[in-house]
Amino acid sequence: MRKQEKEMMGLIAMERIAAVVVTYNRKDLLQQCIHSILDQEEIACDVLVVDNASTDGTQQAMEQWAEPRVRYRNTGQNLGGAGGFNFGMRWAVEAGYDYVWIMDDDTIPQPDALKQLWSAHEQLNGRYGFVSSVVLWKDGKECRMNRQKIKKSFYEHVELLRYGIVQIEQATFVSLFFPAAVICQAGLPIKEFFIWGDDLEYTRRISCRLGMDCYAVGKSIVIHMMQSNNGASLSTDVPERIERYRYAYRNENYTYRKEGIKGMLYYLARSGRELMRILLHSPDHKAKRSMVLIRSVFGGFAFCPGIESVSRPTAKQ
Repeated sequence: MRKQEKEMMGLIAMERIAAVVVTYNRKDLLQQCIHSILDQEEIACDVLVVDNASTDGTQQAMEQWAEPRVRYRNTGQNLGGAGGFNFGMRWAVEAGYDYVWIMDDDTIPQPDALKQLWSAHEQLNGRYGFVSSVVLWKDGKECRMNRQKIKKSFYEHVELLRYGIVQIEQATFVSLFFPAAVICQAGLPIKEFFIWGDDLEYTRRISCRLGMDCYAVGKSIVIHMMQSNNGASLSTDVPERIERYRYAYRNENYTYRKEGIKGMLYYLARSGRELMRILLHSPDHKAKRSMVLIRSVFGGFAFCPGIESVSRPTAKQ
């Protein structure tokens, strides 16, 4: 294919990409995130900002943007990360974008992050469920909260390692890239998850339950500007965050329940190990931590949210 033809194809793709950024009370980091998206090398995209009813002046700050590629919507209430991505991905798909790139407001893509995702898209001939960036923390090392899970049978596509691409089965919503057609097929993230595990469920829905090949792209790098780089654990987290874990174990119950007996056995074993860590190693509030876990595990069996569908417009405006 001639270079001019490739450039024309790239231009069409660039016009159809939307970066969806979900934000809540982090207007300064949001500004950095938006600038880093607008400054991407070679590949241009629009930025759709979903504001979960921030109270820190985010809306006023967004009203100052004159860049036509930046669009803003306020949800009117805090929908959590799950509800925010549900809202934003629906917005992007129904607006007619062909590709959707999603991230939190504290994500700073490196200048060629989108270019490398698009390169992987071309290398894979568009046949994938999602592609995911490598997420580093502020010190340049891995961000523990954003580890992808490499598929055990990745060697079936071992030839892709020469391009820095490896097959995975789950990732987080920190720099995840989808064809809109995949979102239409899979449905939207489950907004009832509110926080925690919505990305686990959604990426496993695509890779495990729908059987689509999904990949991590080693050359696409983003920085996650989290305050600390500690992995989340109910057994060791600070007391004021203990109650948040009820979402984690309730939501994971739903996720692994959908994967049958094997999934449930994994979930129960994982929950059991965490209970043992609480009893043996937690520095404080062992009873409270244990009860949050136990109640969430058993309560999760009654948690049965539906999956919302979405479709693209029949004709683009």
